[in-house]
Amino acid sequence: MKPKILIDDNIPYIGGRLEPFARVEYVDQFDFNPDNVRDADALIIRTRTRCDSSLLSDSSVRMIATATIGMDQIDIPWCERAGIKVANCPGCNAPAVAQYVWSSLLRKGFNPASDTIGIAGCGNVGSIVAHWGKLLGARVLICDPPRQEAGMPGEYVSLDTLLGESDAVTLHTPLTKTGRHPSFHLISDHEIERMKHGAILINAARGAVLDTEAALPALRADKITAVIDTWEGEPAINRELLSLSDIATFHIAGYSRQGKERATRMVLEEIDRFFGFETDKSGLAPAYVFPERINVDAILQSYDPACDTDALRADPEAFDILRRNYNYREETPES
Repeated sequence: MKPKILIDDNIPYIGGRLEPFARVEYVDQFDFNPDNVRDADALIIRTRTRCDSSLLSDSSVRMIATATIGMDQIDIPWCERAGIKVANCPGCNAPAVAQYVWSSLLRKGFNPASDTIGIAGCGNVGSIVAHWGKLLGARVLICDPPRQEAGMPGEYVSLDTLLGESDAVTLHTPLTKTGRHPSFHLISDHEIERMKHGAILINAARGAVLDTEAALPALRADKITAVIDTWEGEPAINRELLSLSDIATFHIAGYSRQGKERATRMVLEEIDRFFGFETDKSGLAPAYVFPERINVDAILQSYDPACDTDALRADPEAFDILRRNYNYREETPES
C-alpha cells in the first residue's frame, strides 16, 4: 500500500508532485491532530505545527519534514526516541532574508562605506548577509561561538565586542534554550546596554532570541532603532514593540518565490530519500550561488518593507492571515 502523507496546505509548489507515489491529504497548519495523523506515515509541515508526544504518540508517523529552516516546533529528542526521522530545509530562504535585512538597513540610513554591521549567527543566512556586506564595502563583525569552537574558518569577535562596535546588529541564530550557547533572550538588558546609541537592531531569526521587555525601554528612549520580523509569542505580538519599531513585518523576511521553491524541492528530496521515490522537481529553484557583485540599487528596487509594515500595523490580529496570503516576492538579482 502507498504510504500516507499529510501536507500543510499552505506549502506552495508541492501540489501533484507526491500523488503518484503516496496517499496525500492537505491539512490546515492548525488542524493537525492525533486523529488525522494516527495512520499517517509522514508529515510535511511549517512553523506552526507542534510535533511532540501529544500529537504523535499513538501515530504511525515515521518521518517529519518541515519546509522551513527552524525546527523549534518539533520535539526532536522525543522524535529521536520514537524513531521518527526529522528533516528541515537549511538555507532555503537565506537569500530572501539577506534581501530583507539589507533593504531595511539601507532604508534606515546604514552607510556601507563607513558603518559596521554585526552579525550574530553566521550560518546559512548570516553568511549571505556577511557576504553582501563585504561586497558593499561595509566592515563586518561576526559572533558565532559554535562555529568558532568547531574550528570553522572565519574571524570572530565576542558578542560584547560586536554590540559595542556595530552600527547595526542583525540576529541569525536558531532558537535554543540548552547547550553551551543558548540563544533564548540572547539580546536582553545587558546586551542592549552595550549597543551604540542610535544603532539598528534587526531580528529576522526567531522571536525569542530578542527579549522584548528588555528592548522596549531602549526603544522608548530612542537609544536604538528596531526592525522586527520575528516576534515572541507570535502571532499574538507585542503591540508596543509593533508601534515602536521602525520596520515591523509578519515573519516574511524569507518569503521569496525562489525561497519557497527551494524549500519544496528540499522537502521532496528528503521524502524521496526516505521512501525511495523519484518525485518531479521540475521548475523549482536550485541551490543559491553566492554572487560576485551586488549593488545598493538592486537591493532597494527588489523589496521595500514599508507596505508589509503598513499592513501589519493596520491589522495586527491578522498576522497569520497576512503570512498565508503573502505575495511571494522576487529575490534581489545579481549585479
